[in-house]
Formats: sequence, structure tokens, C-alpha cells
Amino acid sequence: MFGAMAGQLESTLGALDERRLLNGIYLVRMSIAIALAILAPIIARFIQLAVSRQREYLADASAVELTRNPYGLERALAKISGDTEVLEVANRGTQHMYFTNPIKKFEERSSNLFSTHPAIVDRINRLRELTGEGPLSAPEAATLAGLE
Repeated sequence: MFGAMAGQLESTLGALDERRLLNGIYLVRMSIAIALAILAPIIARFIQLAVSRQREYLADASAVELTRNPYGLERALAKISGDTEVLEVANRGTQHMYFTNPIKKFEERSSNLFSTHPAIVDRINRLRELTGEGPLSAPEAATLAGLE
């Protein structure tokens, strides 16, 4: 009789331990799922912005291939960068459709990580690499970036 009770108690405790183990695994899985649900959109946005910047470089290279005039594109980018007017019709939803970021206030304080467009200086330097020229000098780059 005592053997049967001991066996019943042992099987009950074994089931409780197994249930606790399964509950622990469930909690770990749920914690990981919640963390991924929070982080996935953030990581996806960073990837989207990086792809957008790379497409701008590709568009510049394609324009040079089409026009066969890298110097003209370089001058056009320099001229566009000199424009200080903020477009009233541009918003975050349409900013990726412009040659440069039309939201100047955002561009001034944003890092390259959150930008939909690469800096004009970087784009010009990549065009110069295509033609075998060296990058812009520091004073030229500062003038284009609007620092001087």
C-alpha cells in the first residue's frame, strides 16, 4: 500500500516537474517572440534606408553610363546641393523621390544612418572614382556640404 502511494506521489511530482519545465520553455519562447516583434521593424527600416542610399549611387552610375558625361552630373549635384530652399510639398513619404533630401532641416541634424540619400559629397566622390580622379579636397567638400 505504501509502495503504491509512493509510486503515485512520484509520478505526480514528475508530471509537475515536467509541467514546470514546459512552462519555463514557453516563457523563454514568448520573451524571444516579443523581443523580435519589437526589433524586427527597426532592423527592417535600417535595411530599407541602406538599400535606398545604395540605389542612389547606382542611379548616379547609370546616369553616367547613359549620358557619358560624369563631369556634368558632378556639376549638377554640386548645383543641387547649393539650393537652400525647403520644399513645402515634400514630406517623409515622398522624400525618397527627390535627387537630394528635400527636407533640409532633417538633413542637417540627421546622421547618415537615418538618411534616405547619401551626402552629395559622397556621391560626387564616387563619381570621381569612376573617372579615376581623387576625392574632393577638404575645402571643396566643406563648401559643398555648406559648412563654409
